[in-house]
Amino acid sequence: MGTTQFDLSGKVALVTGCSKGIGKSMAIGLAEAGADIIGVSHSLAASGSEVEVAVTTLGKKFTAYQADFTSRESLYDFIKKAFDENPQIDILVNNAGTILRAPAADHSDEYWDKVLNINLDAQFILARETGRRMLQRGSGKIIFTCSLLSFQGGVNVPGYAASKGAIASLVKALANEWASKGINVNGIAPGYISTDNTEALRNDPERSKSILDRIPAGRWGNADDFKGPVVFLASEAAAYVHGTILTVDGGWMGR
Repeated sequence: MGTTQFDLSGKVALVTGCSKGIGKSMAIGLAEAGADIIGVSHSLAASGSEVEVAVTTLGKKFTAYQADFTSRESLYDFIKKAFDENPQIDILVNNAGTILRAPAADHSDEYWDKVLNINLDAQFILARETGRRMLQRGSGKIIFTCSLLSFQGGVNVPGYAASKGAIASLVKALANEWASKGINVNGIAPGYISTDNTEALRNDPERSKSILDRIPAGRWGNADDFKGPVVFLASEAAAYVHGTILTVDGGWMGR
């Protein structure tokens, strides 16, 4: 297998939640492999963002959008505009997500609704609408950002755990329907990564130590650890990979 199997030249990738962290690194990794990038997040600058600079420095096109994924109106407005302005989207990276921490007995409706709207509802709608176009072409790649809590329950994050468990099932459900139609649907499950979502854990010495003690790699992951996995799943190298959730966790799940 040559490196051409991983070449994404001529492809267009839509990456949600791309302004920072894992999403930013995945967008840059896809651009490094040759793809043009459509980026969207609730706070992405219309021009001049760090991710745009990184992508365009590589000689690839970057198109920026803002959308509030807690709002169906905002989400559908984004989808219409993005589809009107970008006739072909070859790769969808459903990465946008949020986490709100509170014990289950204190986990409010507002917390629950916000997390589920962003982490599950918006991701399904984007996959459905993008997938419908991919079905018409007979090709496409859809990659969801899952979580270790796609497999485990976590502590004090019931909404997040529920959303990520559901995303894992959605990966399999869509793959079952679309694998025979030329569309690969898979997920990437990050372990404990140094991002905004894990800041509270990293700032808790006892909790941080207990986490590191379980990770065979002996370190927190970083956002650039996701460049290779996302390029693999977006490329022809993963042509026979369907309904799989790839853990990028330093060995956590094997412990």
